[in-house]
Amino acid sequence: MTFERKLKMTRYFLGIDGGGTKTHALIVSETGEAVGFGQGGPGNWEGVGLDGMTDALQTAFSAALKMAGLSVSAIEGAGLGLAGYDWPCQREMILGAIHPLGLNCPLELVNDAALGIFAGTTHGWGISVVSGTGCNCRGRGKDLKTEGRVVGGESHWSGEYAGGGHLAARAMRAVAFEWNRRGPATALSPAFLQLSGAKDLFDLIEGVYVGRYLLDSRYIFKVFEVAAQGDPEALDVLRWAGRELGEMACGVIRQLALENEPVEVVLIGSLYNGHPLMAETLKETVRALAPQARFIRFEKPPVIGAALLGMEQRLGAQAYHLRERVIETAGQLLNR
Repeated sequence: MTFERKLKMTRYFLGIDGGGTKTHALIVSETGEAVGFGQGGPGNWEGVGLDGMTDALQTAFSAALKMAGLSVSAIEGAGLGLAGYDWPCQREMILGAIHPLGLNCPLELVNDAALGIFAGTTHGWGISVVSGTGCNCRGRGKDLKTEGRVVGGESHWSGEYAGGGHLAARAMRAVAFEWNRRGPATALSPAFLQLSGAKDLFDLIEGVYVGRYLLDSRYIFKVFEVAAQGDPEALDVLRWAGRELGEMACGVIRQLALENEPVEVVLIGSLYNGHPLMAETLKETVRALAPQARFIRFEKPPVIGAALLGMEQRLGAQAYHLRERVIETAGQLLNR
């Protein structure tokens, strides 16, 4: 059998993860073998515009095709998880930006927060709870069609908190409560004073209010550090975050009627690495509603989920029988 003939008999699938800082593309075969990978720049159209998104997708896709030694026509199914694709009314606009890639195959678009479901769950259904720079929660029913979701971390009006910025703000509230005597003293106060360089709490509070001091990522890490030292107020911030994330998951579980199912809840994002109390509180909150829930900490590249979604377009639920193979070979490919 010639190599060209073998190529024609093998089906290939594409996954793309387009995020706010980078874009990844992964090509896998119908046996779950990862054969091509590429990277591009930021892919969130809200930050770089539709043309910028197209450029990032094209750069990553072209590099993956080159590594795999394939042409666009070899791709028989595609899954794309894109930051900034939030509502159905945006679908046609996003499809227009994807069109220059030249894909002529079934494809599906999801928000990038949903990729954890495809990559992290056993059968392609369950819940994904993201806590990193921001927070989000998405879900998928057992029929692999029904979707559940929250608004998407709008916080001030949607009631969805527990991303990094929210965590720092909640900790700052504990500092403010010490200053104005609404709450007890907390080790967060001297820690934040040291970080900011403020001379006292009045200077810190005033400086945050007028923008002289910014609650950047250093304050997030400091909350975890102070919590690890046993400060009650810092620990309470983490319990609050865990409850918020757990309640988001509970809402999506109710939407999908999974309360009495062994639903898999995938935890994605850097904040889960900060202190175990946040995830423990999340789990307690979810298990009060769904006692059979199982929790999975998934830290592999989300583009694996996009590739499995691409495989699903042709293989259906059978794609998830190859999940472990895709994870294994994708890891080998990226490590090279």
